[in-house]
Amino acid sequence: MDVLRPALININGRIYRRNNIKEEHYEEEEEEDVSYMGPPESEDLPEDETCDTSLIEQSDKGYRCAIDVPSVLYKYIIGKKGETRRRLETDTKTSISIPKQGVEGQIVITGSLKTAVSSAVTRVEVLVDSFRKKQPFTHFLSFPLNDPKIQEGFLSFKDEVLKQCSQDHGVEGSIFQNPAKLHMTIGTLALLNDTEVRKANEHLQQCQNFIRDITEGNPLPLEVTGIEYMNDDPAMVDVLYAKVNVKDISDKLQVVADRLVEHFVSAGLMVREWDRVKLHGTVMNTLFRKDSTVDETGGPGRQTMSEREAFDARNILKKFGAYRFGEFKLNTVLLSQRYSTDCTGYYTSSGSIDFS
Repeated sequence: MDVLRPALININGRIYRRNNIKEEHYEEEEEEDVSYMGPPESEDLPEDETCDTSLIEQSDKGYRCAIDVPSVLYKYIIGKKGETRRRLETDTKTSISIPKQGVEGQIVITGSLKTAVSSAVTRVEVLVDSFRKKQPFTHFLSFPLNDPKIQEGFLSFKDEVLKQCSQDHGVEGSIFQNPAKLHMTIGTLALLNDTEVRKANEHLQQCQNFIRDITEGNPLPLEVTGIEYMNDDPAMVDVLYAKVNVKDISDKLQVVADRLVEHFVSAGLMVREWDRVKLHGTVMNTLFRKDSTVDETGGPGRQTMSEREAFDARNILKKFGAYRFGEFKLNTVLLSQRYSTDCTGYYTSSGSIDFS
């Protein structure tokens, strides 16, 4: 389905208008074509269709602009059998050079007219931005909750729940969190190559000063007490989480989390989902549920979003609503890699900063 979207878009800190740009949905499995409508017949392009011309260099053969694009996004610019790139080149009267798939590098756009190169750059950047938003997240900022005391409390909670509530619908061992991976998610990021991971880590380091100002250079003493559920019906729950609070009842943890999100959103590395970060540590999640119909060697056997089976949490909430997991001192923010495990059992870290 074609969608016309006359709206403003922020790409790398520059504001573009989506006028005369036509976005077509792309199904990766079928390698459908993706393209944009051509520019006006006139060589003088409207101002809102041009990029920051300071990025365009003059050469002996005309004009040139190089754009950093992760290799995983090349296919969206190339299109099926190269049709998207050819159409962009024809429409803008430019040449678009793209590195081989899997090779990180720059997409180079050249042309005899500066306005033509500018138009092509804008269209490529809007295309890249559109499909970047559809990539699954690869990393997340986290507060680790895997302190040994919290892990011990969690394992006792799991044992008691299975002992007292295993007859309730959907309650079984596989939906409990791995104790070594207990954490609070601050925000998610789609980092598509090593350069973007390094950039995210650099931005995390920039946050250390304001975090230490908030925490006064000390670890935050936290208590993990009580459980709550995400949705409206306690009989049909997908996520059950532990509540986390600073022991002195201050809002320091909330302020740190919100400031981190604000920084990464401003840097263009994160999309804001909520006005405030919801501080919670997941203890049960139906996405963890193993599918007993999947053979041990046939794959991970995990539920998808559409397949997940909810569980009845009413008895758990009644019996363990005020359960005390324990206390510990939080001293770290981590840039964690999704679907990974380090030597401690936690997610592999791509960067970290301490409160003290």
